[in-house]
Amino acid sequence: MVVSKLITGTLIQSFNICHRQTWLMAHQIIPDQEHQYIELGRLLDEESYGRDKKKINYENVVLDLIRSEDGDIVIGEVKKSSRAKDSARMQLAFYLYKLKQNGVMARGLLLFPKERKREMIELTPELEEELEEVFNKIYMIIMKETPPAFKKIGYCKHCGYKEFCWS
Repeated sequence: MVVSKLITGTLIQSFNICHRQTWLMAHQIIPDQEHQYIELGRLLDEESYGRDKKKINYENVVLDLIRSEDGDIVIGEVKKSSRAKDSARMQLAFYLYKLKQNGVMARGLLLFPKERKREMIELTPELEEELEEVFNKIYMIIMKETPPAFKKIGYCKHCGYKEFCWS
């Protein structure tokens, strides 16, 4: 399956948190860029892992960092917290999937610098199958004319899209 250019790692991550946010992102509706958590994420990204190559753009993918370990390519995804670890895991798996489609085999590494945690991610056939199901579900969401209804969840208070839901 060829992944559509419509689907990005950010959409994969948001899908696992909030379908409304996924729709808003896919329709180029930008969150509040001065939101404290967006700014904190930017700062964390700039200040962490200075020895690694950062922000590598590849097709519709932006890799946080890339390094070589034991002869393998390792793609890193930096997050401020492990709270949304499952969505970060799927985002990183998407990057590995995209690279594999283009003949590049890599391993993934989730990094949570403030918590001093890290988790290795391998792209397994089961994970690929799970991703392909998510691609279809995201596609169904973003093809709708209007966003999914607002549903309050624990992430709402930290979301840059708050104004689009609470108005």
